[in-house]
Amino acid sequence: MSTISGYQSSWTILHTYLGLKQTETVLIVTDTLQLKIAKSLYDTAREMNCDAIMMTMPPRSRHGEEPPRAVAEAMRNVDVVIAPTTMSLTHTSARKLANDAGVRTASMPGVTERMMIEGGLTANPKEVMDNTRRLAETFKGASQIRLTSQLGTDINFDVDDSKWNLDVGCCKEKGCSTNLPAGEIYTAPENCTGTVVIDGSMAGLKLLKHPMKIRVEQGVAVEVQGDRANEVLKIINPLGDEARNIAELGIGTNPLARIIGVVLEDEKVMGTAHIALGDNSTIGGNVVAGVHLDAIIRKPRVFADGHEIALL
Repeated sequence: MSTISGYQSSWTILHTYLGLKQTETVLIVTDTLQLKIAKSLYDTAREMNCDAIMMTMPPRSRHGEEPPRAVAEAMRNVDVVIAPTTMSLTHTSARKLANDAGVRTASMPGVTERMMIEGGLTANPKEVMDNTRRLAETFKGASQIRLTSQLGTDINFDVDDSKWNLDVGCCKEKGCSTNLPAGEIYTAPENCTGTVVIDGSMAGLKLLKHPMKIRVEQGVAVEVQGDRANEVLKIINPLGDEARNIAELGIGTNPLARIIGVVLEDEKVMGTAHIALGDNSTIGGNVVAGVHLDAIIRKPRVFADGHEIALL
């Protein structure tokens, strides 16, 4: 296909991952800092002879902040929503309610022009799907997950009743949701205790030059240390105790994703793990926090009920 946009990945997103049909209406939700990529997706949808709508809002101030009411309402009344935004709409009620209404959604927070050309979005979709499903099988039935690393990560997660979610990219069924680039398994742990040393990147901070240490007790971040800890605390402290919740445990499965300082791609890197602070109400948890901050661990060792799991 010869796209006006010039991004081959726009065609892959709409056709291969989302299965967009000519009879469907697609809504591109964006903000004033992501217009070029949004226009690429819009133009490609029009080339596919679909009803395409683009709504532009001011950038949100944090990941997980709700979009304007008019945008949230529109998201529930189309067939497909794609959200190339500065801040993530993944962990919002607007996204969840759209899925509940049968809408297929793809969230792309922080996506860059470079990401549209190389990296995780260019991976073979079948390989991403196969890697993700294969890794998920290794965790089936596990009740305890332990993460360790050479820098000092050592934390235990209780996942006995937690559901593992698979982000394989393919989103062709009513009500499904994905992030693009895709490639991770993730869950909302019931509880966790220990220490996490973040040495990759963190939502809102991009790449970390020096590691950040988070001490966790009973599923809550009780201490954040490091030369950028104050920036994290500035985000979470005004939002109350819920923002300190350890919301997620995830593991990347995309062979072409790279750590580039954009969490959307960083968390998909094969061989990495990530946790998140804040909201998990949209992924199987019960904490509503108005923020969701993913944080990447580069080379963890992962154990399921005492047995080490190979990530590569």
